[in-house]
Amino acid sequence: MRIFLILFLFTQSSCIFYSFKGISIPPDVDTFYVEDFNVSKRARNSPSDISQKFAEALRRKVTNESRLQYVETDPHINFSGEIVDYSVNSVAPEEGNTTALNRLEIRIKVNFSNTLKEDDDWSNNFSFFQDYDSSADLQSIEDGLIDDIFIQLTEDVFNKAFTNW
Repeated sequence: MRIFLILFLFTQSSCIFYSFKGISIPPDVDTFYVEDFNVSKRARNSPSDISQKFAEALRRKVTNESRLQYVETDPHINFSGEIVDYSVNSVAPEEGNTTALNRLEIRIKVNFSNTLKEDDDWSNNFSFFQDYDSSADLQSIEDGLIDDIFIQLTEDVFNKAFTNW
């Protein structure tokens, strides 16, 4: 009897919203699409494939952590935007006009649209950075830094889209 009651309550609550790890997706939303992001003039010094890499990272995040299916035509949810800034700056100054650390920072603008409920549409900027030893060669560690930054950026975008934070 208890098992029946628990199963009944679980199935009834799941009819309202899909919830996993604190996310809420209305039951009528089944599909999503992520466009390749544009690269702004301020991010011209970024790797040439950064927009595709970010779009792919966001696709993986949504696919792996939601029930939504990726489609290229008529999606319920659409993500678009641009890489707004890609910069390397010196931080942690040391004596003798040197620095101990450099900082790679990436700023993105994301446009979110829900074709089923336009009131949920938004546009937001997100940024994150990784510090690295100033003696390191950026080209040799750049891909790893970008991957680490994208982990946080996709988490932030996902949370904004599906947890209303």
